[in-house]
Amino acid sequence: MFTSLRSRLEKRARYNRTLAELRAMPRDVAADLDFAPADFPRIARTAVYGA
Repeated sequence: MFTSLRSRLEKRARYNRTLAELRAMPRDVAADLDFAPADFPRIARTAVYGA
């Protein structure tokens, strides 16, 4: 039970860090990668939790 909870908390922390990094990305870099700011939550979720 605690292992599952710890795993979920770690993934949530990774999601939050990934989302923060995406939001901190300069707009021109995001445009070069064809990322729209509205897509950042989906990109972070896929990176952490999978497809």
